[in-house]
Formats: sequence, structure tokens, C-alpha cells
Amino acid sequence: MPAKLSVNINKYALLRNSRGHNVPDLRWAADVAIAAGAHGITVHPRMDQRHVRFDDVPELAAHLAEHHPDVELNIECENHPEVVARVLAVRPAQCTLVPVRPGEVTSDHGYVFPQDTPELVTTIAALHAAGIRTSLFVDCDPDNVVGAAATGTDRVEIYTGPYAWAWGTADQDAQVRSMRATIANAAAVGLGVNAGHDLDRFNLAGIADQDGLLEVSIGHAQICRALEVGTSQSVRELLTALGW
Repeated sequence: MPAKLSVNINKYALLRNSRGHNVPDLRWAADVAIAAGAHGITVHPRMDQRHVRFDDVPELAAHLAEHHPDVELNIECENHPEVVARVLAVRPAQCTLVPVRPGEVTSDHGYVFPQDTPELVTTIAALHAAGIRTSLFVDCDPDNVVGAAATGTDRVEIYTGPYAWAWGTADQDAQVRSMRATIANAAAVGLGVNAGHDLDRFNLAGIADQDGLLEVSIGHAQICRALEVGTSQSVRELLTALGW
């Protein structure tokens, strides 16, 4: 089965916030993506609430539970007590923990093992106790990813920024090999594998057929393409690129 597509709707929230009203409504964005075939919806509420806000999350979760009970909600967040408490209250299908560097524009690095293991174990246990599947944002490193298993996490999400930026350059083949090796190594130690960051309908070709890849999360490329062809078509194109 091809990897599933979770559409990240953060940029819809960023557009909404720029106007100060509720247009576009995040529930509408989720509805359109799901109608086009998306298997999941991803949000990443940050402490500064610059796009998805904390009060968006329970509202969106309730909407999905009522209207799309088979669609998974994936909440990306930093391992911060306040944010984790909000995730525990909502109980999404999946929580992806992401390290945050002060002042970063977007997520640009993953956890390192065993260095980051102690701070993650307790949070992962709490999420599991609430019935939430866990994933850890990790760099594309075939050796480092194996260490994630010691945290007890269910999955990892491989940071695909360098892979995506290398697409169409002399570094493309090396990045594809590294991605595929990282996915294979993670799967070999029993981890489910997700991937995300700057993936699009073109560069998915390098990993879409890799055994062990379960899900990709795509937001920025989706909304950029939607400006050209509309939200529904942009989602359908990503699904086609994945093999659906």
C-alpha cells in the first residue's frame, strides 16, 4: 500500500491570521483536502501561535471526529509541558514531537540519539497512556534513526528538507540513497516511518515506492500549488505522486 497523505494546514491558518478573521476557516481547508482524498490532517501549534492557535486544535479535532471519523489528526508540537497537556486533552491519533530552536522560521532539525532520549521517554509514555500514537522528528541519518527506538516511540518522521532541496541537482542521487537507507534502517528496528518538509509532487518520486514509508505530511508545497490549480487538484496530484 502506498504511503498515506496527511495535509498540513498551517499555512491556511497563517493566511487567516493575516486578516484577523476566520477566513479561510481551518475546518473548510480540512474538508476540501479530505474530499480530495487526504488520509489525515496535520497541524503544528507553536508557542507563539503564529499560524495554528491553541484554541483551533480542539475545534478542529471535534470537527474531524464528527464529520470525518476515519481521518487521522496529527498534531506536531515541541516537547513543552503546556503544549503536551493540550495534546493530551485532545487525544489525536498521532502526536509528532519536534525539537524547536528559538527564532527558527520553520522546523529545521531533528532529535539526536541518545542525547535527546531522556527528555522524550516520559512524554512518550504519557502520550501512550492516553492512546496517542507517537512520532519523533529526526534528521535523515541512517545511523541516528536507529537510536529513536530506545525512546519507545511508535514512529519517526524523517526531516526531508535537504533531500527536497537537492532534487534536480548533482546531489539528488546521494540524498535519495540516504533517505531510502534511513527509512529502511528505521523499519528494521520496528519503527513506523513518516516523512515531511518541502516534499512535493515531483520529489516524492525518490521515496514513494520505498518499503516502510507509511505517511508523508505536506503543507507548504500543497498550498503553493493550490494557488495555481486549486486545493482539491493540488491534493489529488500529491496522491497520484504517492501511487494512489
